[in-house]
Amino acid sequence: MGRRRKTLHDYAAEFSELSVRREPAGPSPAGSVETLFCIPCQLPLRVRRDRILEHLSSGRHCRNRRLLRQLGLRSPGLRSAGPDSSLSLPLPLDVPSLLSHPSFLITTGSSTGYSMVPSPLSYHKLLLPHHPIPAAHRDDPTPSTSQPSPLATGIAPLGQSGPAPDASSSPTPSSSHRGSSVSLVLFGTGLVSKALLQSLREETGCCLLYVVEDQPEELERAFGSEVPAGTKVLQQQDAAIALSDPRVSGAIICSPPAEAPEMVRGALRAGKGVFCEGLPSLDRQTAETCFDEADRSGRPLVCGFYKRFDPALQFLYKKVRDSQALGRIHRISTISSLYPAASLSLLKASGGIFYNAAVHDIDIITLLLGESVPDTIFSLGHAFCADMGFLGDVDTVAISMKFPGGAIVTLDVSQHCTRSCDQRLEVHGSQGTLRVDNQNPLGITEHGTSVSICPQTQAERYRDAYRELLRHFLRTLTGQELPVVTKEQFLWTIQVAAAAEQSWRNGSAVDLHSSATDPAGAKTELV
Repeated sequence: MGRRRKTLHDYAAEFSELSVRREPAGPSPAGSVETLFCIPCQLPLRVRRDRILEHLSSGRHCRNRRLLRQLGLRSPGLRSAGPDSSLSLPLPLDVPSLLSHPSFLITTGSSTGYSMVPSPLSYHKLLLPHHPIPAAHRDDPTPSTSQPSPLATGIAPLGQSGPAPDASSSPTPSSSHRGSSVSLVLFGTGLVSKALLQSLREETGCCLLYVVEDQPEELERAFGSEVPAGTKVLQQQDAAIALSDPRVSGAIICSPPAEAPEMVRGALRAGKGVFCEGLPSLDRQTAETCFDEADRSGRPLVCGFYKRFDPALQFLYKKVRDSQALGRIHRISTISSLYPAASLSLLKASGGIFYNAAVHDIDIITLLLGESVPDTIFSLGHAFCADMGFLGDVDTVAISMKFPGGAIVTLDVSQHCTRSCDQRLEVHGSQGTLRVDNQNPLGITEHGTSVSICPQTQAERYRDAYRELLRHFLRTLTGQELPVVTKEQFLWTIQVAAAAEQSWRNGSAVDLHSSATDPAGAKTELV
């Protein structure tokens, strides 16, 4: 017996924002058809899990859902497929007449099953949103439904129902820091990366007013002997001083996942946007509360999946997903050897190698495939460093995954890279192969290897990525963009990381198919 194919009602029961509509296909009642419908967007959806997940994570859907909440409307969790199941929303939405499009229709006249007509429409989730929205577009708050790019049209600032303000008319905090318009506070320096610190120093669009850190040695490790001029250092007990400063627009959280959630929620409640360089939390429910607090406060929560912003990976994404240059994807392999190796204290505080390093490759893989959760995952690992073994973690792992579409993925992650960071990625498709190789200023590699002669640290390799990530955060603070990483995407990613760790600890493969319907699975539920 094969698996039962999911029906429209199964998807409507699984996703609370979907419903099933029944529409007459002709004069005869027997000729009615049922359509899977997104209630906030008032759009029919193609009945495929990857298309549904892409739509639910799109900026347009999040924006319409926010408008729905601002109007005080609540949608039921389960909809029936009756003639009155359609929901009429008093939203300024331009709803296209797509119900007659054969790509979205499923015939229900037979009880033996259903047939699905392929649709050319695809709502791809971009690695990066478009850069600043033209003021001419921001003047019109009406969401557009005519094109798939969720951030190419006008976007109202988070928490506001009106159009996004022009940057030139936004209130500018008073600051003497190089005429900066956005002032920030940095929480914790124990896990802050050198790439982020360098971006903060070089970015003229912001200034660092406060640093909240209890440990002097961590402060010295991050900033050296002298903190930037004009930046005030506070103890954690005095954090309220920074959060109550009206000049501060955003907070950068670089604290361990065990401490970050309270800081994230506190900053959001104070009306500050938040950029969490690491993970807001390794716990599903705790992470959800952070994103929910961002929704309530109307302020952005940006997660530090920095590899999304790497120019080479952006180009690869466009080739693989937008232009379909490789055809159907068969295999993806990555190598991520960090240099210099992360300290034992950093790995312990950040949750280990699966959450400090592997999680970023998992995020990129799921974006390239357009599939959030693999069917099966299997991990092998070893602690070549004895101290790492004493911590109950490993410093070298190999992760294998099989995705529903058939793609096989292998991730090699290691803390042992002795001369330069090793960052490679290969995508093999039915029509060819693309590879992102190591990068260095000389462009020379040793014979028979891809190890760079010119040593390169992790911070140097992803310098451009961190710069663009910081600029993305600054644009979210001014309402020009929505956070590129959605709540659902973050929860799916840590679910896969948790499954990879569980597989290594148990020495057996983890079948995620049964739990794939719950995108919020995380470490606490799998370990």
